Amino acid sequence: MSDAAPSRDEALDSFLDKWRARWPEWTIAQAFVPPEQREVAVAWAALQQELTDAAWGGSDARPGEAKLAWWMEELQGWSRGIRRHPIGLALQKLPAPWTTLGAAIPSLRESRERPRDRDEALAALAPFAQAVADIETALFDATTAVPVVQAGLLQARLAHTNEAAVPMSVIARAGEGATTHAWAAELLAHWPRGDASRPRRVWNALARQRLRRGDASQPLPPWSALWTAWRGARA
Repeated sequence: MSDAAPSRDEALDSFLDKWRARWPEWTIAQAFVPPEQREVAVAWAALQQELTDAAWGGSDARPGEAKLAWWMEELQGWSRGIRRHPIGLALQKLPAPWTTLGAAIPSLRESRERPRDRDEALAALAPFAQAVADIETALFDATTAVPVVQAGLLQARLAHTNEAAVPMSVIARAGEGATTHAWAAELLAHWPRGDASRPRRVWNALARQRLRRGDASQPLPPWSALWTAWRGARA
């Protein structure tokens, strides 16, 4: 007997598990997110990871650009009730401005270029961050400020691409071998305060604590994750 093809639910789970693998702290941190928001939050986080991986990953930009072009079409289809990607099982039917997110993907694609400084890094991400904030307002019925989203995106890029995420001004100032730590320190020094949904507050608290511990890609120990998520939820 041949193996059965994976079900659509299994395909969805594979994308959700890919995000959880990078953020194992969520197993603990989700306790501070309302139960009715948890499944949506993970699917939404997984979608953002798919988009940012395509934008920033790999030594050759062309495969990612092709993925992003596909996602632009996919998100436009969601607004018409059409979906192809498994993540759409969890998100497509929810009333959120998916077309706006798709329209912001070109700005995310262009953010692959190394910025001159922090201001240019923020400016490059501003249109995509605005679309993300609009989605979160719709999904979680809570306003999320754009600078809060930008901070999370910059941490995610540092975690995923390491030195490639560091602006030229930081490289010139810090010197060889210290650039990622210098960039993390600058992100922490300018970490924004602002309104945010509960999932975003928890995500950003975890991201900030990773930066404080010196490695944007390194998961937090369980007790640190618990304390950090609790403080983030209360912020």
